[in-house]
Amino acid sequence: MTQRPGLSRDAIVAAAARVADRGGLTAVSMRGVGKELGVEAMSLYHHVAGKAELLDGLADWVFAQIRLPDPAERWRPAMTQRAASARSVLAAHPWALPLIESRRRPGPALLRHHDAVLGFLRRGGFSVDLAAQAFSVIDAYVYGFVLTEVTLPFDAGETAEEFVGDIDLPADTYPYLTEMMREMVIGADYAYGNEFDRGLDLILDQLADRIHGRR
Repeated sequence: MTQRPGLSRDAIVAAAARVADRGGLTAVSMRGVGKELGVEAMSLYHHVAGKAELLDGLADWVFAQIRLPDPAERWRPAMTQRAASARSVLAAHPWALPLIESRRRPGPALLRHHDAVLGFLRRGGFSVDLAAQAFSVIDAYVYGFVLTEVTLPFDAGETAEEFVGDIDLPADTYPYLTEMMREMVIGADYAYGNEFDRGLDLILDQLADRIHGRR
């Protein structure tokens, strides 16, 4: 069986990402990716063993898109830059969140990414245990924020203030929720996405306290 010139594993995985961007993970199949590339599905098997390997490659592709800071960077700005890049990539490809948490065969980009993040933390004074905890809590924050960000029930062009106004909460029943909405949302040009840096700073402040013995 002849191979299509220029067809490669990287090209196949990139095509799978385009398919997923249009139709989600359920649209990713050997046949669907072959159609994206203009070839029969059987042509892909010269480079990818099957759908499971294709999804493994797609998960690794996600980590390859996340920009890692310069290795000489200090741990806190490195974690800030890396979290911002991860948020951007995951928000642009919402199908990636469930995928990267489900694969059992880590690829080289994922391994390189994780090793680099741990390296920033270890060089910054974190113990092995605290570095692992820090990595976990930062990712939990980033993943959770993105999941909320991409699933907020706003209509196209709708502002947070317009959304809150439609809910019309009774203040006597929900006093603290109403207080927060009045102070933070109504008339305040509020956008949920602007909360990302503030929340990340809370986490990084606590981690800085830990490594400097303030907690």
